[in-house]
Amino acid sequence: MIDSKNGIIGLAVGDAMGVPLEFCFREKLMANLTTEMLGYGSHNVPKGSWSDDTSMTLCLIDAINTTGKIVPKDVADNFVKWAENEEYTPCGKRFDIGRTCLQAIMNYERGVDPVDAGLDGELNNGNGSLMRILPLIYYCYSKNMNEEDIYYNVKDISSITHKHEISIMGCYIYVLFGIELLKKKNLAEAYNKIKKVDYSMFSKECISKYDRILKQNIEKYKLDDISSTGYVVATLEATLWTILTTDSFDSAIIKAINLGNDTDTVGACVGGLAGIYYGLENINKNWIMDLQKYDYIENLCNQFNLILN
Repeated sequence: MIDSKNGIIGLAVGDAMGVPLEFCFREKLMANLTTEMLGYGSHNVPKGSWSDDTSMTLCLIDAINTTGKIVPKDVADNFVKWAENEEYTPCGKRFDIGRTCLQAIMNYERGVDPVDAGLDGELNNGNGSLMRILPLIYYCYSKNMNEEDIYYNVKDISSITHKHEISIMGCYIYVLFGIELLKKKNLAEAYNKIKKVDYSMFSKECISKYDRILKQNIEKYKLDDISSTGYVVATLEATLWTILTTDSFDSAIIKAINLGNDTDTVGACVGGLAGIYYGLENINKNWIMDLQKYDYIENLCNQFNLILN
């Protein structure tokens, strides 16, 4: 049985652990590692509050729950509910939204088709679609999709906000890696698999952005070689480097959030994959207890599971 709670709760926990540390310098964090859920740090929100990463992930899940299918318009409608009405938030307040996501949602509200609403400039390759793509790991796996079908679904959902091929490719790699984990492959096997995939639907220039992941061994890089900015390539590198160089959910999250900078998104992306791999039972119980609206997230996941199984 597929249980989406593993990855979704993992993502929310990693997100909430990173929220208070967002924009902090790595050197400061490394000198005094954060190992517990905090509140009222970088954002004036209570302990356990998750950000736009989890909110937009829940928007995607709820859209799939409505029809049992991936319908970009349903997803975009939920993004509007979140951005305008502050639904899908931990405390009834939206405190974080990326500029690219905001502009894309405004494009959609003006009548642009949802899969054309996303920004497609070279400079619009933040991690705003990568951070919320996790539900497609479960959905594509449950439908036994081939790589081509996975690609087109990832492309459509990323393009609602991030339409450039660099963002789409980052999401595609992340989803394929996660699917391998659902197949019960170990981390090394999952990593080797994504290196062998045919990425010819992307330009050579785009593919080259991911050379450190696909042609090198990202886990061999040193801490100082890993960036944790909001650039989608950097976020994916940090995510894979973290999960490949740790051996538990807790150690992966602690390593991720103490990288500094875009801590909530790196925490979320690591948490999603680590949750799939290690399982809900191996997520720190205190962190789960501190998570805002756990029952709400669990309920959406339980509905999602009915579609997956």
